[in-house]
Amino acid sequence: MKRLLLFVCALLLPAAAYTAPAIAGKRPNIIFLLTDDQGYGDLSAHGNPVLKTPNLDKLGASSVRFTDFHVSPTCAPTRSALLTGRHEFKNGVTHTILERERLTLKATTLAQLLQKNSYTTGIFGKWHLGDEAEYQPGQRGFEEVFIHGGGGIGQIYPGSCGDAPENRYFDPAILHNGTFEKTKGYCTDVFYEQATRWIDSQRKSGKPFFAYIPTNAPHGPYIARPEDKALYEGKGLSPDAESFFGMLHNIDVNAGKLLARLEEWGIAKDTLVVFMNDNGGTAGTKVFNAGMRSTKGTPWLGGTRATSYWSWPGTLTPGDCAALAAHVDFFPTLLELAGAKLPEEVKPQVEGRSLVPLLQDPKAPWADRHLFTHVGRWERFSDPSDSKYRAAAVRNTRWAMVSDAKGTAPNWQLFDLSVDYGQTTDVLAAHPEVAKELASAFDKWWGECLPLMVNEKAVGPAVNPFQALYYKQFGGSPNAEALKVMDPLRPLGAPKPKKQAPEGKPAPVQ
Repeated sequence: MKRLLLFVCALLLPAAAYTAPAIAGKRPNIIFLLTDDQGYGDLSAHGNPVLKTPNLDKLGASSVRFTDFHVSPTCAPTRSALLTGRHEFKNGVTHTILERERLTLKATTLAQLLQKNSYTTGIFGKWHLGDEAEYQPGQRGFEEVFIHGGGGIGQIYPGSCGDAPENRYFDPAILHNGTFEKTKGYCTDVFYEQATRWIDSQRKSGKPFFAYIPTNAPHGPYIARPEDKALYEGKGLSPDAESFFGMLHNIDVNAGKLLARLEEWGIAKDTLVVFMNDNGGTAGTKVFNAGMRSTKGTPWLGGTRATSYWSWPGTLTPGDCAALAAHVDFFPTLLELAGAKLPEEVKPQVEGRSLVPLLQDPKAPWADRHLFTHVGRWERFSDPSDSKYRAAAVRNTRWAMVSDAKGTAPNWQLFDLSVDYGQTTDVLAAHPEVAKELASAFDKWWGECLPLMVNEKAVGPAVNPFQALYYKQFGGSPNAEALKVMDPLRPLGAPKPKKQAPEGKPAPVQ
């Protein structure tokens, strides 16, 4: 009778009295899948009429899905924000090359803090936050390092950003814990296979792990396995789109294999899997862009909106979350889930918010906020403030204001995203008070960024570090052309820095 009375009383309790079990500090294994240049519209679950991504769709169906999640317009900036919890410009990252992709050595990374809290850490794929020894992931908290150099396989630029010489998407030479390995197979397959082997070894140790798998695909050049590209031939697509979708098919297959292994190993319910893309779309946007304006490399929503799936079977209840969230939230969220205390000296670094309340309840209270976007990429050694309003944006939940000015004065346009997510109608004249508030927030933010843009005068080494390591290991040397430090991206006559670091050495990071 007593048990019956307790059961009846429980049924009569108001629904509000129930609180979901807290997930903070549960210390899951963490697998982070990050694709390169896949847009929000490049998933069949998001409405793409041609591309088929059944495994990623299945992952999304089991996830908390952030539907208004934003990253940076390009690669290295997003990666720096994800790993530090603050905007890329405050990390010194204002470009993807020219030493301006280097994550300031004063930043503390997510991997470093997870490592201090007994996680094992591994990266498999694209780092793109500095190729010189002190900037590489092995010095930034990753115990297992299996990466290509620069911003992409085979990409080499003057200075410090570049991959091993003559690398290709097939059989690339990959830097594995300081030593190059000449791999066999397609690059995405190589990264996932290595990550899977490492995860298998870590699951047996009893320690939680953080596996970061940032593929270079589907970044250009658009080179797919012939059998993957063939799936999209004859559908009226451009050759680039055929290869691009083929590359995404290959990612989807690899992700499906990895998720299946988690089930086989019996660790799926102990593992949080996060899937994102790093910036707006590229080759696929002409096929489908989810109703958004523009693409990668722009401050429009088509340049920043990202997929953000968080799957933790048995712990997170799948569903959509409409809260305005961003890449800077990734760092504090994972630290809270891992039960890692944020050191006092690192607290000022973190601008993002933990998403844990939203992961527990997608409709949890979430205060409005400002997010800031700037494409950066101004001319080398120029004054950043001359480009303050060039390709820039500021937004809150309802409003987005964009400037694509050619000069030093802004040309703000205002959009009401509650009725115009495609950013088609400028309503600034009707809402001057909103424009004033957003412009003021942007000006304040820009002032905070300027002192932290520490790479603007940096001069890189004469030879790319990855080339130097490669030739040291295998013999040979760069040819004369590779030794030239001419920068094709700096217009003729553009000023050089007043103070340069000695040739062959990086400028000091402040």
